[in-house]
Amino acid sequence: MNKPSDLGRDTQLVTRMIITMLLLGIVYGFFLWFLLSIVGTVFMLGFAVVLVLFQFAMSDKLVLTSMKAKVVSSEEAPELHEMIDRLSLAAGIPKPKVAIAEMQVPNAFATGRSQKHAAVAVTTGLLTLLNKRQLEGVLAHEISHIATRDVQVMTYASFLSVVASTLMSMFFWSSMFGGMGRSRENNTHSYMMLAYLVTIVVWVVSQVLIAALSRYREYSADRGASQLTGRPMDLAEALQKISGSLTGLPKQDLRRAETINAFFIMPAVGDGFARVFSTHPPMTRRIEKLQFLDQELKD
Repeated sequence: MNKPSDLGRDTQLVTRMIITMLLLGIVYGFFLWFLLSIVGTVFMLGFAVVLVLFQFAMSDKLVLTSMKAKVVSSEEAPELHEMIDRLSLAAGIPKPKVAIAEMQVPNAFATGRSQKHAAVAVTTGLLTLLNKRQLEGVLAHEISHIATRDVQVMTYASFLSVVASTLMSMFFWSSMFGGMGRSRENNTHSYMMLAYLVTIVVWVVSQVLIAALSRYREYSADRGASQLTGRPMDLAEALQKISGSLTGLPKQDLRRAETINAFFIMPAVGDGFARVFSTHPPMTRRIEKLQFLDQELKD
């Protein structure tokens, strides 16, 4: 029987992630060149960059606050801390903060700008739904995200996408109040409208690529969880339970969860309105891959 660490790398998955990052780099390179060549966008770009840097520095606190997740001590949640201790040690990373969100939506997420400033949070709905082995599989998935620095990777990948989103809002409100200018002599209005349209296109394309990268990294975290626990099917069973329990939950909890859908182990509101924008792979496909990993361990 192979050890969990003998599962090796998924070369095809790694290749897809590299190609996606390269495509993002091309899109962002064009975007920066275009913005810097348009008169009047340098200030907007600088403001947006400062805003994104602030969000990155405060990411763990902002996400935990938005989900109303409370950091708990080992005395308050001894079993949860014991699992996180064991998995963090196996993954070779500093132990992240442990938090619990009072929500009936069963889910978990990892956040933080670095391995030293990370947190793993679970909802009360998840603690109620899963048994210990299944819960450990979910926590191993989140620890894998931290170990492979997925939070940082996705933050870097979405950096200019967030900038584009901020600029879109600025351009919109500027046009509403006449800030784009309407001088026919210097064509300022035409330039700014062109910048607005290009920003929208860049944002849409980047969202598609970021969603694809997120889906690939979910597969990678599933594989990492299998390596940490040696029990891929515990995670597969947890995913099935979570997926089957999302109907009939309070709409308020679902709306709150939707705001950070990309951070969760499973999308809180399904696969989204279009597959290309979905941050998570289909649950059935993830389970198929986990079954394959389980078979590899048994051979």
